[in-house]
Parts: sequence; structure tokens; C-alpha cells
Amino acid sequence: MGDSTNIIESVKEYYGKTLQNTNDLKTGACMTPSKQMTKPMKAALSAVHDEVHSRYYGCGLVIPEKVEGMRVLDLGSGSGRDCYALSKLVGEEGSVVGLDMTDEQLEVAWKYVDYHTQKFGYSKPNVEFVKGYIEKITEAGIKENSIDVIISNCVINLSPDKKGVLREAYKVLKEGGELYFSDVYCDRDLPDSARKHKVLWGECISGALWWEDLYTLAKEVGFSQPRLVTATPVPVEREDFKQVLGDARFVSVTYRLFKLPSAMQPARQVIYNGEITGYEGELKFDYQQTFKNGDAVSVGEEMSTILSVSRFKEEFDFQPAASGSSGSAPAVQVKIDPFVYMAQLDSKGELPASACCVSSAKKCC
Repeated sequence: MGDSTNIIESVKEYYGKTLQNTNDLKTGACMTPSKQMTKPMKAALSAVHDEVHSRYYGCGLVIPEKVEGMRVLDLGSGSGRDCYALSKLVGEEGSVVGLDMTDEQLEVAWKYVDYHTQKFGYSKPNVEFVKGYIEKITEAGIKENSIDVIISNCVINLSPDKKGVLREAYKVLKEGGELYFSDVYCDRDLPDSARKHKVLWGECISGALWWEDLYTLAKEVGFSQPRLVTATPVPVEREDFKQVLGDARFVSVTYRLFKLPSAMQPARQVIYNGEITGYEGELKFDYQQTFKNGDAVSVGEEMSTILSVSRFKEEFDFQPAASGSSGSAPAVQVKIDPFVYMAQLDSKGELPASACCVSSAKKCC
């Protein structure tokens, strides 16, 4: 526990005192990778106050689809950028809670609650911030089975107890709830010399999981198998960092995990109704599965269950399984090595840039 405590205190200091804005970052890990955004997402992000943007250190775009009216929890919410964007997207009937352990970041986040409430035309705030640890969500006052969607942006890799984070996230999610998060992953287990490097840990590198370990942890906690949404390379350019890390490679990946009931739904055909704002033509659910408006698609038991018990259940028509339908999917999603996936994208000329943010995250992508 001594090592864990030291890591937590080191991260607190790094994000509370060492980093003052995005220009202080020493790698490209904690910056937003290229990703297409819907018009509502762009509008929500552009409405966030400049000072909140200037203290943003995320590694992905963690704004999932269909969040209107949802209760959303942001793990490691920092200055509140994602919370405030989601504040607009969930609407006045929805709510957002940001959980963070860093006083300096929370101070910035709280500073602009009234600003965004007025900007969005709400009669009262729908955002709040809570001080606490992502390994101890319930101790911070978040009730079990109370959250529809959890997001996290380049934060879980900062924790020395990643299984604890997933376990707590599972507790507070409602059945059918989702953990939609971006994090940095490695293509191997890192040596102790890298794990003990304070700057590289703070930069989201030294705490990166070997990507296969996420599948193991998710299964142990009870989540559905991780579904890869996007993958973006994270280059490490500095020679002194390369000497510590050796040949290790890193990638920023967005995954989605669901809290499902023990009784699974049968494999079926599903038809997307095209009514999710910003996704009227098609809904790209993960790297493997896209639902086009009006098309009948065969899905396996897990996807059938996800769609029928989650917030997506009103967006699909469910029919008995039938052969010959378009876009058939395997009954069980296979593991995908994000580094292999990036190589496939690269061969097609579709690999996104490693990062598109510099001093102002507001001007990304």
C-alpha cells in the first residue's frame, strides 16, 4: 500500500501543481486524438469556458451516444471539460457528477458551474463535483446502482489499483449501464524501472496496462467483454524516456464495457431506427459493428443483451434470428489487439493522427 499511496500522492502533485496547462505536458499521451465529432458534440465542447479547456489533459473523446436525460459520472474529471460538455448533452433533466482527488483541478471545475448553467439556459445546475478517489467511488458518496453511464478520460491508467476502479464502477452502474472510457495501453508488461518513473506515470505512460490485462480484469469484475471503439498511436519522442521504456509501444484506446444481467438474450436480428441525435444515418457501436438506419443486422447473444437492457433499447426493433441478413456478427466478439488494429488502419490509410491538440483543446479536430 505504501507504493500505491506514493503513486496517488505523486499524481496529485503532478496534476495539481506541476501541470498548469496543456503546454506543460511532456508527451503526446494526455491529449485528444483525432476523431470525428457530431455537430452536437462540437457545439457542446465549444461552449465550455476557455480556462476549463486550458487545464484539460485527456487522451480521447469520451462522449458516448444517447445521453439525453442520463445520470453520468466522470472518473477523474479534472477541470471539468467533459462534465460541462455532457452537461449540455444530457439536458436539464439529466445530471453529471465529476469525481476527482485534486483540489486545484476541482477549484477550477467548481468555478464555472454558474457560468455553464446560465450559458445552457438551465434553471438550476445539473453538474456537481465531488472530491474522492476513483478506487473508492462509493466512499465518495456515489450510490450503488445509481449511474447510467460512466466516462473516464486518460485517468484509470494513473491508478495503482485498476481492478479496484473497475470493481467500484461496476457497483455504481445500474444494470445495463456502461463504462465508456479512453486510456493508454502498452504492448507488454513494463519493467519496474518504468513503473517507478514519476513523470512518465503522470503522463499516462508508466501506468499503462498491457492491453490483454483489461480483458482479464473486466471478466473478473463482471463486465461484458471490452469493445474497442477507437485506437490511436501514442508516440514517445524524448530520448531519455525511450531509454527507460525500451521498445515498448503505446496506444490510446476507447473501450466500452456494460453491466449485464446474468440471463442473456438470444441471438437476434436488430433494426436501428435512426433516432439518436447526431447518428441518424448510422450508429458505429464499436470497431466491428455498425448499425445502419433501417438495416436488419444479426447479432450474437451479448450484443443482443446489451441493446435490449441498456439505454439503447428504444432505438432498435428486435426480431427473431434469421439467416441471410446483412452485417452479420459473430456470437462472441473476439479480442482485438489494438496494435494490430492500428496496423490494419495504417495499411488502408485510415490511421488517425496521434494528437491534434496543442495549447487549446477547444480548437481540436
